[in-house]
Amino acid sequence: MPADKALLIIRIAAAAVFLYHGSAILFGAFGGPGLHVFAGYVGGNMTVATLVGLAQFCGGLAMLTGVFARIGAASIVIVMLGAIFMVHLSHGFDVSKGGMEFAFTQFCVALAILIDGPGMYSLGNVLPAAMRKL
Repeated sequence: MPADKALLIIRIAAAAVFLYHGSAILFGAFGGPGLHVFAGYVGGNMTVATLVGLAQFCGGLAMLTGVFARIGAASIVIVMLGAIFMVHLSHGFDVSKGGMEFAFTQFCVALAILIDGPGMYSLGNVLPAAMRKL
């Protein structure tokens, strides 16, 4: 039971970050770049920009609600690996120098949710048993 409460807190914290970043990419919310500008960061590819924004926004929503939390976490794991290897790793570990510190932390949080699932405090628990593992 305490582990389920801890998972809920971790899911809320991670979801806040990814809903924020996904909204910034997809909709330009919170002063974010929006799709067209973000596409420039990923080589001008609108498909990749859209997929990254959707992975972050929908992954954050899935982790927040616990509905398809593992699928959402898997999408975030992929995006964070991309962020680490394509953007941050060359700057080292320190986030203040553009390093991978924060992206690595978010990768680990998403990986933990992917492995353990959303826990007992999840809207996913109202799904049929076969779908709860997703």
